[in-house]
Amino acid sequence: MKFRRKVVTLQFQKRRRSVKIKQVLEALERFAPLPLQESWDNAGLQIGLTEAEVSGALLCLDVTEAIVEEAAKKGCNLVVSHHPLLFRGLKQVADLNDVQRTVRRAIKNDIAVVSMHTNLDNAPGGVNFKIAERLGLKDVSFGDGAEEKGQWVMGELERPMEARAFIAHVKERLEAQSAMCNELLNRQIRRVAICGGAGDFVLDEAVAKGADAFLTGEMHYHQYFGYEQQLQICVVGHYESEHFTKELLRDIIQRECPGVRCELAETNTNPILYM
Repeated sequence: MKFRRKVVTLQFQKRRRSVKIKQVLEALERFAPLPLQESWDNAGLQIGLTEAEVSGALLCLDVTEAIVEEAAKKGCNLVVSHHPLLFRGLKQVADLNDVQRTVRRAIKNDIAVVSMHTNLDNAPGGVNFKIAERLGLKDVSFGDGAEEKGQWVMGELERPMEARAFIAHVKERLEAQSAMCNELLNRQIRRVAICGGAGDFVLDEAVAKGADAFLTGEMHYHQYFGYEQQLQICVVGHYESEHFTKELLRDIIQRECPGVRCELAETNTNPILYM
């Protein structure tokens, strides 16, 4: 009986190692098809060959030299990020900047890089839905009323909150050190609009749709003006608003490709220090 169990275990482990990089890529693109990305974006395969079997997938927000090094140390030949490493074409691959060095390091270590960016933002169940989940919102849907694609979402808190309590709740759930806000709203907050990353283009529409608060990662200075007592603005930082995306990536891969070992990156790639 023990021998049989050992054989079954070894067979199971063998099956777990048989997933190819292209299968992971296909699974991610089924969830967040590339046509959902914005015209300026560059989601999808960034570096590498897709016929190789996956030894492990390191999931992250940004791709840096340190991320590639972490993947190599953990035996992962695939990095899946939210933010693409390559936005514009490279004219050379040397060591003149961090992108070039990261590309060289990935190629040297036979590590493929895949990025799911605005296609994952705009997909049903995507990044903004993950943020809403972290905040415990209910009845979450795309803010523009569409079902198949949207740049932001709207949801409701389980119980209304005063503005100061809401901001504290956001900081705790998103593990943010601080929040930049406009004048505190003097009514309770129930309906919350969310756009991870840089989302100030949503402000007017969020007001029109009856949001009490708007959460995003970063905004331009002048956009804070003019919404006093209309909308509670809460800006937590680009990294802080989206770093849980790696959990979303893990859930997709483990559901669609259960044989793949997924590792959440431990490297903090936030380039901003709060002093």
